[in-house]
Amino acid sequence: MMAGNERRREDEIKLEEQEEMKEKEEVSGEEGENPSEISEEESELKKCKEELQACEDKYLRMHAEFENIKKRMEREKEKSVAYAQEQFARDLLPVMDSLELALASIPTPDEGGDEHLAKLREGVQLTLDQFVKTFEKHHIKVVDIVEGFDPNFHDAVMQVESDKHKSGQIVQVLQKGYMYKDRLLRPAMVSVAK
Repeated sequence: MMAGNERRREDEIKLEEQEEMKEKEEVSGEEGENPSEISEEESELKKCKEELQACEDKYLRMHAEFENIKKRMEREKEKSVAYAQEQFARDLLPVMDSLELALASIPTPDEGGDEHLAKLREGVQLTLDQFVKTFEKHHIKVVDIVEGFDPNFHDAVMQVESDKHKSGQIVQVLQKGYMYKDRLLRPAMVSVAK
């Protein structure tokens, strides 16, 4: 008996669904729309949605590109400000070289120099010390040679025979190299052992 009631209920539900379908067909028939008109409107709507999506994608890409350009320009501006003194520092290097050569050419009292030359030597030394302190204050430092030859920071201008050094080691610094912050201003000119 239960099975019969369930079956009768299922039949009633199917009849209700069929009646609803008929009503929907009648309503759509009354509005004067046929299936071909609906599919054209749907295809037009789909086309508009695709165009909108394409425009949104294009806008987002353009916006991202603009933001990247803006960030790149900010970084370049910061670098320009940070390294604005680089050329000025490079122009001062020959002055440092000249002062060092002048100091090396003035004989010490042990080498036969007199009192006046000793005072001159002291003055050149004080000037050179001031230059070194100013360079340090502005992040200009001498290229390190302690760790050995590095082609990124040293320029080997000659090879010499040396019993005290291994092959490829720096024997003598001919001209000091300098760094400005993390950039190389001038490589150190060195001689290396054969």
